[in-house]
Amino acid sequence: MKLRFVLFFVFIFIQYNFIYAQKSLLQSGPMLGYSEMKEVMLWVQTNKSAEVKVQYYLKGSTSNKYWTNSIVTKKEEGYTAHLLADVLEPGNVYSYDLYINNIKIVFSYPTEFQTIKLWQYRTDPPEINFVTGSGAFINEKKYDRPGKGYGRDYQIYEAISEKKPDFMIWGGDNIYLREADVNTKTGILHRYTHTRSIKEMQKLLANVHNYAIWDDHDFGPNDSDKSFWNKNMTLDAFKLFWANPSYGVGDLKGAISYFTWGDCDFFMLDNRYYRDPDNLKSENKTILGKEQLKWLKDAIVSSKANFKFIVMGGQFLTTSGMFEVYSNFGFSNERNEIIEFIHSQEIRNVIFLTGDRHHSEISVLDRAYKPLIYDITTSPFTSGAASKKDNEINSLRVEGSLINQQNFSVFNITGKRTERVISITFYDSEGKKINDYEIKYEKYGSRSFKKNH
Repeated sequence: MKLRFVLFFVFIFIQYNFIYAQKSLLQSGPMLGYSEMKEVMLWVQTNKSAEVKVQYYLKGSTSNKYWTNSIVTKKEEGYTAHLLADVLEPGNVYSYDLYINNIKIVFSYPTEFQTIKLWQYRTDPPEINFVTGSGAFINEKKYDRPGKGYGRDYQIYEAISEKKPDFMIWGGDNIYLREADVNTKTGILHRYTHTRSIKEMQKLLANVHNYAIWDDHDFGPNDSDKSFWNKNMTLDAFKLFWANPSYGVGDLKGAISYFTWGDCDFFMLDNRYYRDPDNLKSENKTILGKEQLKWLKDAIVSSKANFKFIVMGGQFLTTSGMFEVYSNFGFSNERNEIIEFIHSQEIRNVIFLTGDRHHSEISVLDRAYKPLIYDITTSPFTSGAASKKDNEINSLRVEGSLINQQNFSVFNITGKRTERVISITFYDSEGKKINDYEIKYEKYGSRSFKKNH
């Protein structure tokens, strides 16, 4: 009897250690990628080669369970895996469980994803909630520049998670490649792994759908452009660590994508892969490149969405002419070309979502008898905030909208089909409200921007 008792506890001890050993293989994630009506992409990273898969089922019901594909992670791919859930129906919430080497991994929080609602020709558009922002510097002292660490306030990711958004748009500088990283695959994968692994980020990744573009610091060195010799390798790493619907559109290569959520279209642009050098002297300089610009024009003029969000790394509307904004370094002609296209085609409810600048602000272009154009800049998450910029003249800035601290913005879209309202609220790193604004769906001839206090 005593021997049985001892053997039982030995068995339990072995099982516990085996299960713990599998969880110890988890490096970061799981992360939710894109969501569609009939499929969702999930992502996970281990710290050595392991078999990973996900089981999922309708929330509140365990009668029917389904599996994603099973992948054995590889060192040359950063031990990452993309797992496709494709037995789904629109407008549902699903619970899911991660398995590593056939052992279920237990988390201290629920793990759930959602599919997009099929509302067209049936109801008014659904309520939409999403978060955006940019600039995610995570300190690593031995590779950082001497002095005080540039990263701070990592709890911002927990504050974002508490807002329970449907999805999140990472607006560039989602990692900061250091000098030791940028020229090798080893360094690039290390930087992604180090940033993605902080504990404050994990709950957010596991329960909010994530979409991403890049800017200079995840593309290459500071202020890098199309001349960067290693841009194909950083693009390969971007593909490994994000789960976007695409990486390019048609034959067009780059960190470019597109998705729809409710009555909103999102045009995810690459402002680095085709960008002319800042110091190049030329009359027809481009940030987007000829083909990407053509795709953008065709796509927004064809869009039937109530709101058209154009997501790009650097500021579009600001007139400040400082740093890497569209009104500096000779890129003004392309900026004007885009504005004139929107106005001449009478495309309403165009909203640029931008970052990069280490401050947040709202710019509005309001010309008589022309559709309004907005630029909502949100930055930074955890990078250093810029010093006060009251002296940086931006004639299109909404008075009182400048924020010089770590922050994120939440977009809440509600209302009937032609009476939609976007409420934009900026929060600090603790999740406390800084300020908010309102944009109403613009019908022909209307004016729709309102600041709230």
